[in-house]
Amino acid sequence: MRTATVQRTTKETDIAITVNLDGTGEYAVSTGIGFLDHMVEQLSRHSLIDISMAVKGDLHIDQHHTVEDSALALGEAVAQALGDKRGIARYGEAHAPMDETLTRCALDISGRPYCVYKSGFSQPRLGEMDTEMFPHWFASFAQTAGITLHLETLYGDNNHHIAESSYKALARALRQAIAIDPRKGDAIPSTKGVL
Repeated sequence: MRTATVQRTTKETDIAITVNLDGTGEYAVSTGIGFLDHMVEQLSRHSLIDISMAVKGDLHIDQHHTVEDSALALGEAVAQALGDKRGIARYGEAHAPMDETLTRCALDISGRPYCVYKSGFSQPRLGEMDTEMFPHWFASFAQTAGITLHLETLYGDNNHHIAESSYKALARALRQAIAIDPRKGDAIPSTKGVL
């Protein structure tokens, strides 16, 4: 089983995350930010990664630390569960339509973190979540997961749909990339021999 547990405690947040890359998309998510919970639940369900995430953050200040640290811890857990990445497909891509919105995601579990995020919102908040935090969430996740992540909303008007299609596109691309390719055996998917 490709699983990992990460405990991250700072003066700003206290986070416990467990992931199972070979799960069924079961989740238990509590960040203190309802909309963020909804997005991580979408990520779990559509990637088939089981995610247990409990976050206590300094929300009396603002959402920044909770959003950033939860993404960093989740990325770290995914990277730990992947181990040396033997046998994985490595690359993934997906388009996620949601009514009038279409978002695409392409990613490489390369060990070289990079995030290109092209999306935008016409309102400052979704529920109680600041929309300016979405690009930061994806960049933080990519950083510690060690992935090159390209995420772009091609078109869309509804802010909820724009956010949700982004998480669903990431989920479907991640599901492809972490899958074990039976043709690769236990080979590292790189000509360098290491990722």
